[in-house]
Amino acid sequence: MGAGFALLAVPSCRAVGSPLVMDPNSICRKTKRLAGKQAELCQLEPEIVQEVAKGTKLGVRECQYQFRFRRWNCTSHSKYFGKILQQDIRETAFVYAITAAGVSHAITQACSMGELLQCSCELTRSRAPPSPTAGPGTEGTAWEWGGCGDDVQFGYEKSQQFMDAKSKKGKNDIRALIDLHNNEAGRLAVRSYMRTECKCHGLSGSCTLRTCWRKMPHFREVGDRLLERFNGAFKVMGGNDGKTLIPVGDNIKPPDKQDLIYSADSPDFCSANRKTGSLGTRGRVCNSTAMDTSGCDLLCCGRGHRDETVVLEENCLCRFHWCCVVQCRKCSVRQELSLCV
Repeated sequence: MGAGFALLAVPSCRAVGSPLVMDPNSICRKTKRLAGKQAELCQLEPEIVQEVAKGTKLGVRECQYQFRFRRWNCTSHSKYFGKILQQDIRETAFVYAITAAGVSHAITQACSMGELLQCSCELTRSRAPPSPTAGPGTEGTAWEWGGCGDDVQFGYEKSQQFMDAKSKKGKNDIRALIDLHNNEAGRLAVRSYMRTECKCHGLSGSCTLRTCWRKMPHFREVGDRLLERFNGAFKVMGGNDGKTLIPVGDNIKPPDKQDLIYSADSPDFCSANRKTGSLGTRGRVCNSTAMDTSGCDLLCCGRGHRDETVVLEENCLCRFHWCCVVQCRKCSVRQELSLCV
């Protein structure tokens, strides 16, 4: 199995409800199964491994959000999820990218929050001043770096160190090259889209000085961007030298570093199949009027759907009582659902 997914494949990771729950202490107890750099992190920087675990969970949750209306919905069922990771399909490419991005994002955020001794805010003293943005009151404004910028390079390097360790050992293997590429695409979806935020300083609301810092994109933006790459993913094959990847098809440009790549076609995920990691779509909620992937025609694979009325309980008539309790009643709500047959 490929890059960094000792995390998701060995007993250090278990499905406890949803999403996938990872125990960093268990990960580090299994250091004999980990590559050298991973074992080194466990021994010397266990707090980093804790953020690795958080970042992987962040990535899996985002995967489940992005695929919530698709036939494969990034299920965290361990037996089925593991089968997905053993293949080299588009869905696997997305999982590798989003989890590598999640690890980078989580570690960087922990640095900015002061939760790690190894890092803090980004050093911006040598950076060129930010470009002024057009807007009222910004003419003649002085600029300087300040605040707490996100040290995304530290998060990028730690994600690379942990997630790429296994694949680097066999980097002439085509599968390893694909996994390394998709890991990098995930990290770049964070690092390449840093934004500049500024705050005005001055008397009476004037903006005589602007202090600026760099922030990571919100992780939902990262997920949205990687889903676009998933939809346009490149199918590749190995070159004769065993070290290069060639796009499959005529007149196709080579994928760039931010593209997702795969080498095998995905199953249709219509029926349950443990070999492919498909849970099928029977019983899934669908939208009977939608024409996209959430629509009953596509999600139910042409098998049709049934309409069902369910009664749900939810909080209602909530009141705030001083101080500081919110009391709610339980109300029954009838809801019409369409379910795949």
